Amino acid sequence: MRRATDMILYTARRALTQDDVGDIEDGAAVLVHDGVIEWVGRAADFPSADYAHDLERIDLGAATLLPGLIDAHVHLAFDGGPAPVERMMAESDPQQVALMLRSARELLSVGVTTARDLGARSYLDVVVRDAIADGTARGPRILTSGSPITVTGGHCWFMGGEADGELEVRKLVRRHHRAGVDGIKVMSTGGFMTAGSAPWYAQYDELVLRAAVEEAHRVGKKVAAHAHGVEGIDRAVRAGVDTLEHCSFVHPDGSHAVVPELADRIAASDSYVSPTLNFRVAEYIERSGGIYRPPLMDLVARGAKIIVSTDSGIDEVPHYGYVGALEVMNGLGMPARDVLASATSIAADALGIAHITGRLRPGLAADILAVEADLDTSLTALRQPILILARGEEFTPDRFAPLRAMFSDGAASAAAHPGHAHEESR
Repeated sequence: MRRATDMILYTARRALTQDDVGDIEDGAAVLVHDGVIEWVGRAADFPSADYAHDLERIDLGAATLLPGLIDAHVHLAFDGGPAPVERMMAESDPQQVALMLRSARELLSVGVTTARDLGARSYLDVVVRDAIADGTARGPRILTSGSPITVTGGHCWFMGGEADGELEVRKLVRRHHRAGVDGIKVMSTGGFMTAGSAPWYAQYDELVLRAAVEEAHRVGKKVAAHAHGVEGIDRAVRAGVDTLEHCSFVHPDGSHAVVPELADRIAASDSYVSPTLNFRVAEYIERSGGIYRPPLMDLVARGAKIIVSTDSGIDEVPHYGYVGALEVMNGLGMPARDVLASATSIAADALGIAHITGRLRPGLAADILAVEADLDTSLTALRQPILILARGEEFTPDRFAPLRAMFSDGAASAAAHPGHAHEESR
């Protein structure tokens, strides 16, 4: 296996840099050295004379090179099975770490080279992040958030992040900072996975949310707000959160009608929408008799900034179903190349890591994929990458059972036809 310290020139027919230079056609080259991209351009322009004559070269033929993919919302501590919350609550911390490391490998196996974990107890996400970063384990670059900040008895209280009122919230943000998390997650509304919680219910007022944002921004950390209900979305936007998780416009009657004025304010704000779509959308549309429709395209039409996220790990949504989420976004009407940008450069911008990854650019980490198609109109080729580089080190994907074999007939149909799929994220 080639290591991150090797110097290797990768060539292919095409490169989608997701950078200002745009696509490189008719022969592209990317030079990787010490886990970092050293040169990007047309293969014909590569300055061979500046390098040793025995420089290792790997020709990927008619393949397309692109940046490694980003999932902006995962739950490594959930197993993607039928009862992830029950498993989490039953397991010890060492058992949870073992599961989280397995989840990380699942993500890397499908080309996700950066993942933001948005919920773990006891700072286990920090442990996993550091184990991957120092080479003890293989997985994507992990961005951590510790336990989600929630009201007493609120959504995901079992992860240990209960805090009531402005002072308690400020103190918990500071404790998270002291523990070394990368960002902060706050539960602006209730959710679907916690008994006694209602997703349309706003858990914190705007003053408390502003306190969380102020405290986090003071120490250079971004804030992700879990926000299903309209009132909670509104308060989170006014508070200045960096990402709106789910942003599903849930009303008390269970409907999902987009509020045009609020959608316009989201688009005009600095907040990015992290819609947590995944491959099971079709099942939910079908169950609703066609009444339910994710708000993705309404938000896109109004100019909202969209990043790819899946909520992977929740009920029957395994981490290796990532590419199905991209196909879902495309199937709902978002052009394939726009989806790809949302999974790379735009996501990197939103998460504050554009100086590290998200583009094929000299000086950035060598997070690189190669696939055997152009990806201009279809993203299906991402299901079988022919090269996965994470920080310059090649990774051989693990194999998994077909998704359709894991679920009921309805979910199997969604997996078989992912261009029409979505999960009511939690």
